[in-house]
Amino acid sequence: MADQTGLHRNTLTVAAGYDAADHHGSVKPPLFATSTFSYRSAQHAKDIHAAYFVSAPAEGKPAAPTYIYSRLDHPNASMLQTRLAMLDGAEDAAVFNCGMAAINAITQAFLLPGDAILHTRPVYGGTDGLLYTHLSKFGITPFGITDALDAGAIREAAHAAMAHGRVGLVMVETPANPTSGIADVALIASVADEIGARQGHRPFVVVDNTFLGPFQQNPLAHGADLCMTSLTKYAGGHSDLLAGGVSGAAGPIHTLKQLRTLLGSQLDAHTSWMVLRSLETMHLRTERAGQNARAIAEFLLNHPAVSAVNYIGFTQPGSRAHIVSARQCQGAGSTFTFKIRGGEAAAFRMLDRLRVIHMAVSLGGTETLICHPATTTHFNVPAARRLEVGIDEDSLRISVGVEHVDDLIDDLRQALEAI
Repeated sequence: MADQTGLHRNTLTVAAGYDAADHHGSVKPPLFATSTFSYRSAQHAKDIHAAYFVSAPAEGKPAAPTYIYSRLDHPNASMLQTRLAMLDGAEDAAVFNCGMAAINAITQAFLLPGDAILHTRPVYGGTDGLLYTHLSKFGITPFGITDALDAGAIREAAHAAMAHGRVGLVMVETPANPTSGIADVALIASVADEIGARQGHRPFVVVDNTFLGPFQQNPLAHGADLCMTSLTKYAGGHSDLLAGGVSGAAGPIHTLKQLRTLLGSQLDAHTSWMVLRSLETMHLRTERAGQNARAIAEFLLNHPAVSAVNYIGFTQPGSRAHIVSARQCQGAGSTFTFKIRGGEAAAFRMLDRLRVIHMAVSLGGTETLICHPATTTHFNVPAARRLEVGIDEDSLRISVGVEHVDDLIDDLRQALEAI
């Protein structure tokens, strides 16, 4: 494969991880629709099994692809993993059959029974459920950070966690789902160093980068150890697939790939191929959706039925959130929340009147989606915990798509008249 060092990310979305010369000159990657791969000889079978199950990757270098059975790995996943790693500025990446599968693999790989886990607040409803229900069966206790921009608040949560037991992971979601709250990745990574010095084990810092993706935020460049992304969202971009990815150093990614084999959470060849295809236009969709989102946020900010707009682009100049987002983010994204006046009843009246915008969960598709988080994405999060982090009955989350912005604003204007 030609040297791709120094290429822009826009180019890498089209070129990285694939060499047409290896596939009869096909400009686009072929789809490897096979469940298993034949061996050249009995010795070859033994050798590649040893390479997969015994050999660890050389430091700083991912293991060479080994194809045995598609649950372990396959060429389409390898292509996608190479491309995702290059976009995230990582040594390697592992892909999974959905974002929650990726998060679950991280917790299973790097947490031990009795551990504490430090996390920012709020987090996606599925992540919240994993932290506060399933993991508790193994004596793993979550500790939330009240303010992920404040060193004192981060250290306070870290001390509480260490008093409980070994801190095994630090999970960061920035921007937060659904509030768009910013977390200071570099600051949290420095506190993770302090935790490591005190307890003799530095926890991995994992950042969920789903809301912004590689074109608007690179957590690994700011001290994160692993970058997790729901590829279902902006990477897939068309609301027609489920996938998740984790990027980072070769060692921990190798661990995740080995565990993925046991969990059976491999991403299939066809979906890998679809994500590869969709990545090619991700930068175009991200740019257009971001332009639309700013115009819609400005419209909502000035509407009398709207009491607040939680949009990264509106952070107060000079505030800690503004300083961190300016350093850490290359854009404001296109998913944010706004608050309407009148609670759940008013929100439901407004939602039921929409004509162009789809009322549905998820985000990052070409179409604009809207939902009421308290009764959808965060339905299973206890009300008290929702309210502590600002997910109340007034909150609506909107993921802005690539339609004509005038049509979207007109649809919101007429729907808000129902309040």
